[in-house]
Parts: sequence; C-alpha cells; structure tokens
Amino acid sequence: MILEVLGSAAVGLVLAFAAAHRLPHRLPTRPLVFATAVAGALFGDFVTHSALGQAPVLLSVLGAAVVSAASLSLLLRPAGRLRRRSVPA
Repeated sequence: MILEVLGSAAVGLVLAFAAAHRLPHRLPTRPLVFATAVAGALFGDFVTHSALGQAPVLLSVLGAAVVSAASLSLLLRPAGRLRRRSVPA
C-alpha cells in the first residue's frame, strides 16, 4: 500500500515535470503545477483503489496518472491572445 502511494506520487511528479518542461508558457508557477499533479495523482490512486479494491498496483497507478493529467489540464491557459471583437452599436 505504501509503495502504491509512493509510486502514484512519483507518477504525478513525472507528469508535472513533463508538463512544466513542455508547456512553460501556458502554465502558472512551477510549485502550483507540481502540487496539483501530486495531489491529483494521490486522489486518483485513492479513487481507483476504492473503486476496484485489491486490484493490481498497475491499475491504481494508471488511475492516478489519468486523474493527475486531468488536474494538470485544468491549469492550462489559452495559447494565444483572445480576440475580442467589438460589436457595432
């Protein structure tokens, strides 16, 4: 159980590092990215473990990766400037 949690946290850190390295201009500060990814991974591990019970560790870590990636996707900002057109009066 402890190794499952540590593995999920490690997956969250790897995803956070990959996202921060690949998309630094679209993400907020690095500490927020790392904290969000690890918290998402731990929550994903908890949900997967609760839903599947004593499933193989690989499934729990996969669930952790999915929830961590979804949490990181919520932090993304738009790539370009938003174009706002004024409506003629």
